[in-house]
Amino acid sequence: MTSARTAVLVRRVVLLLTSVVGLGVLAWPLAAEVAPRPTGQDAPWLVVVLATALVVLVLSTFDAAGMDARTVAVLGMLAALGSVLRLVGAGTGGVELVFFLLVLAGYVYGPTFGFALGALTLLASALLTAGVGPWLPFQALAAAWVGGGAGLLGRVLGAPGAGRRGRVRAGGGGALPATRARRAPTVAALAVYTALACYAFGALMNLWFWPFALGEGTAISYVPGAGVAENLRRFTAFTLATSTLTWDTVRAVVNAGAVVVLGPAVIAVLARANRHGTFAPTTA
Repeated sequence: MTSARTAVLVRRVVLLLTSVVGLGVLAWPLAAEVAPRPTGQDAPWLVVVLATALVVLVLSTFDAAGMDARTVAVLGMLAALGSVLRLVGAGTGGVELVFFLLVLAGYVYGPTFGFALGALTLLASALLTAGVGPWLPFQALAAAWVGGGAGLLGRVLGAPGAGRRGRVRAGGGGALPATRARRAPTVAALAVYTALACYAFGALMNLWFWPFALGEGTAISYVPGAGVAENLRRFTAFTLATSTLTWDTVRAVVNAGAVVVLGPAVIAVLARANRHGTFAPTTA
């Protein structure tokens, strides 16, 4: 019991530290007083730090008190499926169905599983698409937040099967309510979350490179030392003009629509698999 509690504590600490460090690095343009270096010399150490933290998080869940072999297999299978979905949608103007998969899997299996799945999926898909670069740790962390947030949403919605301390009973986990009338609000909440997560993902991806994207002197350029309010105003205008109203909106509509149309069936499949595996300790 002690080792199991220690494993849960380690997962929570690593997840929290990874998120805090990542959010701080992502948000630095809003308050920094120094000009960025456009050549990106700082990227290598950032890749090492965040990628290492993500790997530690994932490995910390593969302990004897955590996931069984079936759970690890499902995590790998879903990460591979998500990588393929992202590969198929590459270059199609925001049609990236990987987010609907992250949301549904996170809802069923919990926040730690969702966090690990988001990170692994983006890391694996980067290898398939030759998308390894300084943007990768940001993408992996943002996708991890999408999956982890869906797991937390499942707790808020009272997903059937969620037991004490967020554990999933052997009889199932994260399934939808039995009746259609009770199921509709849950599906609607998941669809709304998916749309918001897609917009947030796009904004975070814009934030990391915004200081390098434009020269000085425009109304939406980054201004070192201008203060949080001013740079937030400029960034908001930048992200609206570049992707929020176009690429991100397509992503949000496609994935939210997929949750509405395919969500109940996909959740049923994932919950059915959960009845035959030991997923309980994977939630932090």
